[in-house]
Amino acid sequence: MSTRKRFDVVGKPRRRVDGRSKVTGLTKFADDVVLPRMLHAKMLRSPHPHARIDAIDVSRAEQHPGVHLVLTGRDFPVSFGIMPVSQDEFPLAPERVRYVGDPVAAVIAKDEQTASEALDLIEVKYTPLQTIATPEEALAHPEARIHEYGEHGNIHRIQAYEFGDVEEALAKSDHVFEDLFFFQGNTHLPIEQHASVAAVDGEGKLTLWSSTQVPHYIHRALARALQVNAAHIRVIACPNGGGFGGKCDLHNHEIVVSRAAMRLGRPVKICLTREEVFYMHRGRHPVLMKFRTGVMNDGKITGMHLQTLLDGGGYGSYGAASTFYTGVLQPVSYELPRFKFDACRTFTNKPPCGPKRGHGTPQPRFGQEVQLDKIAEKLRIDPAELRLNMVAKPNSLTANWLRIGSIGLAECIRRVVDISGWKDKHRKLPEGRGLGLACGAYMSGAGLPIYWNKMPHSGVQLLLDRSGQVTVFCGATEIGQGSDDVLAAIVAEVLGIDAFDVRCVTGDTGLTPIDLGSYSSRVTVMMGNAAIQAAERLREVLAEAAAEHLEVSPERIVLAQGRAFLAEDPGRGISFRETVELAEAKHGTLGSVGSYSPPRAPARYKGGGVGPSPAYSYTACVVEVAVDAATGWITVPRVWIAHDIGRAINPVSVRGQVEGSVYMGLGEALMEEQVFRRLPPKLSGALVHKIPSLLEYKSLTSLDMPEVETVLIEDPDPNCPFGAKEVGQGPLLPVMPAVANAVWDAVGVRIDEVPITPDKVLRALERKAKGENPRVGPESFPAVPYPEPICVAPPWEGGDGNASKEKRKAPARKLEGMAAS
Repeated sequence: MSTRKRFDVVGKPRRRVDGRSKVTGLTKFADDVVLPRMLHAKMLRSPHPHARIDAIDVSRAEQHPGVHLVLTGRDFPVSFGIMPVSQDEFPLAPERVRYVGDPVAAVIAKDEQTASEALDLIEVKYTPLQTIATPEEALAHPEARIHEYGEHGNIHRIQAYEFGDVEEALAKSDHVFEDLFFFQGNTHLPIEQHASVAAVDGEGKLTLWSSTQVPHYIHRALARALQVNAAHIRVIACPNGGGFGGKCDLHNHEIVVSRAAMRLGRPVKICLTREEVFYMHRGRHPVLMKFRTGVMNDGKITGMHLQTLLDGGGYGSYGAASTFYTGVLQPVSYELPRFKFDACRTFTNKPPCGPKRGHGTPQPRFGQEVQLDKIAEKLRIDPAELRLNMVAKPNSLTANWLRIGSIGLAECIRRVVDISGWKDKHRKLPEGRGLGLACGAYMSGAGLPIYWNKMPHSGVQLLLDRSGQVTVFCGATEIGQGSDDVLAAIVAEVLGIDAFDVRCVTGDTGLTPIDLGSYSSRVTVMMGNAAIQAAERLREVLAEAAAEHLEVSPERIVLAQGRAFLAEDPGRGISFRETVELAEAKHGTLGSVGSYSPPRAPARYKGGGVGPSPAYSYTACVVEVAVDAATGWITVPRVWIAHDIGRAINPVSVRGQVEGSVYMGLGEALMEEQVFRRLPPKLSGALVHKIPSLLEYKSLTSLDMPEVETVLIEDPDPNCPFGAKEVGQGPLLPVMPAVANAVWDAVGVRIDEVPITPDKVLRALERKAKGENPRVGPESFPAVPYPEPICVAPPWEGGDGNASKEKRKAPARKLEGMAAS
């Protein structure tokens, strides 16, 4: 009997004794094949929101039967983080914990039950530290620092930008509206929880299988955290049971099982419980917002000053980007001549927030769309007409130097107005029933990668087999959104074959070219453009071979319906398989590569790299609600939604994405919230998660889902593959404000925060009955030490995309309806 080599660390075999492996627990499958049995990991998590770790005693756990290894913070000296500017986490906390659930130790045992038993044997001594529960507390107590890095105190990120003199614009406005809004945090709630398996192969190389959206970023981060050559690591993204942004980060458990597999030479698996997923979080940031918007009598905006305050939780995660996204995309929907944007993200002793569907943009979109409804009400303008009168122009630049290409927002508005019967129902339905309208916009992929480099954002490799099979390799990750289907369809379209003849190999850093991952709705555009390039290169080779065989010039050859034939004489041709054989005989093994990088953004100021995209998608939504004035209960019977998709490569999948966004948006609008509470002093006074289970965390069921009528607006964008723009995130954005606006139409109360729960509706109705302001929402905005803004002149005020030291005066003309080609 022989055994494969086992390894303590990558690339270094363990010493053998008498030719036998020192690793126990081997399973014999044949006379010459012995494989190690799987081990299981569990992590011990902090019961304190903020504490110093004084000591950890793992001796009893190590002696527990069935335990193979116990790891602590001492085993992980290198920090990690998804963004280069926030390398602030450790796989296991070495000195301090920063939220309830922060992992401090891990047990690797023969099974989960044994590992769980051993966790109870670990003794940890803590010294509780001051807990920061809210952004207001973070600002008020800079001395109780959660991290030693950051702007100052407990401020993680603070910034200010001004594009034109906003105060001057407001002063010249006919009306100035000032409103406060709050968007409560919530979590992703994928059906599949997080899970990972790590193993070291016979060559001493590490493989991690994980439910991740970003295998390339995990690959890079593992190499740093484990101090291992990146070429000796392979990350395989398993098919995901939902991600929605929660699997975009590198997580503690992925590094822990990788280190354990390297130490033990055996596969190590971990599956998080639903409670642990709530603790790990990385979901929607709670955001407090203040809007000051100037408008003329016709409703056109003259300027906007937006201030946001984010509750970031205990670590950086994607927070630096999230902070920008609470404002930078506001100007891409409507003409906004001048724009000022202040943002601050604070650390608090809660699970870290990160990207969730729409990443940072649903919060300010909620505020802006509800405020537009208030403006329309005040000016007695139809909310749809108000928006149609100021939709941004195609092929234009925004005040903050984002380049808009195609824009189908106006048509989206017209279609939902038409199919919903808006003009016959809005402000005309019986008491308790109402319609609300809102719009949204989102990027089709971020213009810059998470780490700065000049390399492509996506790569595709094609391999042709003489059987006629086409294999396409790409690092893009299938998370249920249908990206593999899109990849096969694009390659098949270019080569003129059936998509069923295309085999996709994706999400494997050991086999596929790099793709940055499934986030920011980037996959269709970036992977698709790379696939087109690779397929077109291969098509040229095939057309040349077919032309030579048919004794014609290559430009006369058409590849379609599984054949290569003459354009003017379709009956004269050969099969695709024959074409491949001829090309292979002439050139040898057939393959090609393609890659894609987004166009350079026009902004030249620091921070201008957040927000640019090859294209923006647009959505308009009308929601009908029925509000029970006795209970405050809100029912949504119908939703009408139109999405500017550019072109629908797979209309069925596109409609599924739109309706999935409606489902998630209604949950956020009506019930979902990730909230925390203080335990009584006798129980430690800790800040704990109020509802870390599916029993208490409420989301819509299939019975709650309304009838949804979806319209796809196709206006192909030249920057996108076959004109196709994003659909995975944008349709979510207008749903929440449309619900809020519908509640106003139904019962005449404003709920300026989400979720819009029955108790809030009842409070607003009580105030209405007393003759008070019929509103529930935030009442004040704290004093935030925003810095002096970086001033960038808009394109129509002589700007060049660079920051200027002084505000430029606008030319002597009206500050409305401005756009730059």
